[in-house]
Amino acid sequence: MKYPIVLLFIILFMTVSCNQRVNKEKIKCEVYQTEKAFEKMALEKGINEAFFYFAADSAVILRGSELIKGRENIRNFYSHEKYKTAKVNWTPDFIDISACGTMAYTYGKYIWAINNSEANSIELKGYFHTVWKKQDDNSWKYVWD
Repeated sequence: MKYPIVLLFIILFMTVSCNQRVNKEKIKCEVYQTEKAFEKMALEKGINEAFFYFAADSAVILRGSELIKGRENIRNFYSHEKYKTAKVNWTPDFIDISACGTMAYTYGKYIWAINNSEANSIELKGYFHTVWKKQDDNSWKYVWD
């Protein structure tokens, strides 16, 4: 008989903790600032460092038809020579937050400037979609990009 009561308390706790009032606009601002700090680090310290720093341990990125899983693998992917001089700019056009304020997603436009094999700079434009998760230290790390 104890197990149904324990289960009831767990469900009640999860419901209450996730239904707490969150200031969605404040959290959207946090996520926006995180996106811009991510972009700034990519421009100043390099794409490799930025994509590593802002990744959750379990982060996954999709590049072409390849899934790269985990921070270290993401760092290895972006350590390729072609990314050393590459630049990327982006701005989220849309941000939404989960009801409990611990998950978010963004999307918007990006522009990559990258050198081709003849060392000519080419621009690649497109749309990004990022899923963010709030960490125990209240920072935001991406889990999907």
